Amino acid sequence: MTQKEALAIMKTGVNVYLTGSAGSGKTYLLNQYIDYLKEHDIPVAVTASTGIAATHMHGMTIHGWAGIGVKEVLTKYDLEALEEKKYLWNRFENARVLIIDEVSMLHAHRLDMVDQVCRKFKRKDIPFGGLQVILSGDLFQLPPINKTGDANPKDMIMHSKVWQEMKPAICYLTEQHRQEDDSFLNILNAIRDDALEEEHFELLSSRHNASLGEGFNPTKLYTHNRNVDNENDLHLENIDSDAFSFDMTSKGKDIIVDILKKSCLAQEKLFLKKGAEVMFIKNNLEQGYVNGTRGIVENFNSEGLPIVRLLNGKKIEVGFENWAIEEDNKTKASICQIPLRLAWAITIHKSQGMSLDSAEIDLSNTFAYGMGYVALSRVKTLAGVRLVGFNPNALAVDPEVLSFDKKLREESEENKELFGKLKEEDQEKLENEFITKMGGTIKVTKKINSKTKKVQKIPSIEITKELLEKGLNIAEIAKERGLAQSTILGHVEEVVQKYPETVITHLRPAQKDIDMVKRAVNSLPEDLKNKLTPIKSVLEKTGNKISFEEIRLARLFV
Repeated sequence: MTQKEALAIMKTGVNVYLTGSAGSGKTYLLNQYIDYLKEHDIPVAVTASTGIAATHMHGMTIHGWAGIGVKEVLTKYDLEALEEKKYLWNRFENARVLIIDEVSMLHAHRLDMVDQVCRKFKRKDIPFGGLQVILSGDLFQLPPINKTGDANPKDMIMHSKVWQEMKPAICYLTEQHRQEDDSFLNILNAIRDDALEEEHFELLSSRHNASLGEGFNPTKLYTHNRNVDNENDLHLENIDSDAFSFDMTSKGKDIIVDILKKSCLAQEKLFLKKGAEVMFIKNNLEQGYVNGTRGIVENFNSEGLPIVRLLNGKKIEVGFENWAIEEDNKTKASICQIPLRLAWAITIHKSQGMSLDSAEIDLSNTFAYGMGYVALSRVKTLAGVRLVGFNPNALAVDPEVLSFDKKLREESEENKELFGKLKEEDQEKLENEFITKMGGTIKVTKKINSKTKKVQKIPSIEITKELLEKGLNIAEIAKERGLAQSTILGHVEEVVQKYPETVITHLRPAQKDIDMVKRAVNSLPEDLKNKLTPIKSVLEKTGNKISFEEIRLARLFV
């Protein structure tokens, strides 16, 4: 099933289990659907089984969202205690759609607990209280682990009571957006089919201590954090050059900010040196990098920001990026940091979701089904793999998952055929019925030249926000829209206030100008700090000639 076909099924309002191999674009598709829901004013709760996965979509963990925390069971008294929490009432009153990503790592009993809470707050004894639920994950990847570190097949979500009751429509993505060579893709597919043959093992054996050519050292994938920290610290310490430090900043309530910090791969204090090998930990297609892109710190610019050279030779001046937790289209908390981390090593768990150019992998000590597959499937090509330890059992797949996966593929094909038979007008009718049921907004349509085109009135600042996110500066946006630069600057100020997570680092003026404006603002009484004329007056008295537009821009970064 293609992403387009799966998206069309989601829009009809049915509950969905979205799955597919590593690199098939599951999270990308979820983000597309989230944008669609927001466009139609349908409140959506965005969650994941892990904090790292949640931050990729500006969401929170499902445990935190549902209020269940680390509980193993929910008693009658637990549910009554949850009902006392006003924030949970507000959350459930607003929610219409619930998205849970990386459900392979979610225990079946925890999914049932989430269902219990949803039914309680929505006052409906049907799966998840009537919310549309989109589950997404790949059962061949990391399974749920219990407190002893073991994995039990019976812990997987298909063994939950609510799975049997909700009967989700299966959407199995068959496209591939990560692996770049067929021989490697054949190996990964053979692992999923439990059909590894001698030729596959020979190809993998050829990567034992293999040379990866000149360039960067491959990222080492370890099973434990202590190995990763030791490896990265040792390499950085051995570089004989000055260290630059970058401090994380944050907005929002302390408790939510702390959750976000723990969920994110960004570090509170990042140390970099010229020559440090790094990886990007966020997607920014406009700038030319994705989560996992490798590079080396070649230098630092005049503002102290790192200049990173990628494997392909491209150089990127890396600015600050934002990570946020959003709810009801409002930012609950956000953090800002350079989107890099040291790349000599990372754990297999933290690599899930990444696309690595090269990796050194030790598969001799994997301790759970899925670890070997996840480690290998992070890498784009077989030529980018160096194996330093290998145990054939590391590529074993859970027999139950293997059997269940065949059933999922069959159901996905049936759904593809069933929904594919819908006429365009029938599909649109189902979509509109769902939007109405969820209290959303159906966009007006008009006939133009005998063809039906959707007409949507988009607020002016939303257009500017979209152009900002494409990396255009103020002058370029003004030219694109045929408006004055001062008008666009006003839009930018509104965007920052309404959507504080919007990245505008490409507009950042020189640090000296920011510091100068900051000093001027701090010298004024409280009631004058936001007024441009007093700020300009203070600056002129100190001999600094600066325009109102320059003050407004610098003030965005104070």
